[in-house]
Amino acid sequence: MTDTVWTLVLGLVGLAALLVLRRRLPVAFWWLVGYPLVGLRVLTTYRATMEACGLTVPASAVRRATARLIGRQAAPVPPRRSLPLPTGSGLVMRLRMAAGQAPEDFIASADRLRHAWAAHAVHIRPTKPGRLELRLIGWDVLADVRPPRRWKQVGGPLSVPLALRDDGQWHVRDFRAVPHELILGATQSGKSVYLRNLLCGPARQPVVLVGIDCKWGVELAPFAPRLSALADTPDRANDLLDVLLQEMEARFRMIGLASGADPDAVPTSDVWGLPDKVRPVPVVVVVDEVAELFLAASRDDEKRRDAMVTKIIRIAQLGRAAGIYLEVCGQRFGSELGKGATMLRAQLTGRVCHRVNDESSANMALADISPEAALAATSIPAERPGVAIVGDSSGGWSRARSPHLTLDDAAAVCRATSALVPELPRLDSFRPLVAVESAGAVSPAAAVPTARPVIE
Repeated sequence: MTDTVWTLVLGLVGLAALLVLRRRLPVAFWWLVGYPLVGLRVLTTYRATMEACGLTVPASAVRRATARLIGRQAAPVPPRRSLPLPTGSGLVMRLRMAAGQAPEDFIASADRLRHAWAAHAVHIRPTKPGRLELRLIGWDVLADVRPPRRWKQVGGPLSVPLALRDDGQWHVRDFRAVPHELILGATQSGKSVYLRNLLCGPARQPVVLVGIDCKWGVELAPFAPRLSALADTPDRANDLLDVLLQEMEARFRMIGLASGADPDAVPTSDVWGLPDKVRPVPVVVVVDEVAELFLAASRDDEKRRDAMVTKIIRIAQLGRAAGIYLEVCGQRFGSELGKGATMLRAQLTGRVCHRVNDESSANMALADISPEAALAATSIPAERPGVAIVGDSSGGWSRARSPHLTLDDAAAVCRATSALVPELPRLDSFRPLVAVESAGAVSPAAAVPTARPVIE
């Protein structure tokens, strides 16, 4: 009797330990328990599941003839697969499609495969002609997003890991691949946290950071020690855009002179083809609450608005070759803001849409990419702040969530990296006063984002 009681007690303690492990350390629980169980389930039920989902093809003539010789019926043939290999959030298999199959057949059956294998999600993407990658997710990876432990392995120069996608991969903001981006989100949707992660990434690199915040600098003022320029009123923003256009024109002249000076030199059309010793530093321009630039209360405001919108559009059209990149943020972005809004959106190929208050903003951000992405953005629940729909002009999109980064930690990163502010004389008159005063002080190593769910 005593042995039975002790066995029962030990079993309950072990079960409780597994439940705590699953809640606190889901990755460890997956490697110890989840992957062996799910992997075994996938291996033992693969053929039957594929046949039930209609993802098999009839057996070949040779196999049918062989089956008739032994008095059997040839079973349908599923796609050839690799062994299910574990990942940090699930497992991955490589599939080789049979003749007559298309990737759309598997993508349409992803939800049925998820239920058949009791997984949280199944993502399928083509890798090469005739081959697919099936990625199974073991749990809700967006419930508790933690920053990557090794930032440099995730993102290289001008590449910043910003959010964890629902397929377990990181959304990396690569400024050279996607030069301009539109970020939308209502109050308490997680947009500010995404913006903090976005600023802290380039802040650790020799990059010129420029801020335009017409709400008197409320959002961007905490990052002043790392900013090369900050405009907190429409008038200052208008002047700053003029200076950025001058800088862009000067860089284009430099590119033209470098291409024509040496006949043996390789011609280039952007700053990245210039030699390292003469290449100007990249410039990241963050425009917060862009709707404030479009609003006008008088005729003079309308003239200034039209001028600023024209300048921003010009930077968006030509800035990539000059190494000037735009991040346009706001709570809403609709066509009623003026004809310049639609023209500007066409240049912002990167799109990040958090929970928004109106459907028109979601359509403005994502409808030209995918109608399904715009519908997914309108269904983001309010109790899951930080969740966003991330897309680009290629038509691909996914759900993602940024790791939580407090305002204090983000400001500490900017103070610690204030010595990395590059010299750009044109922007000296727009340098925040607090940045000038603290330029000589160098803080310890940059703070690391805290690993908590996004709540702001």
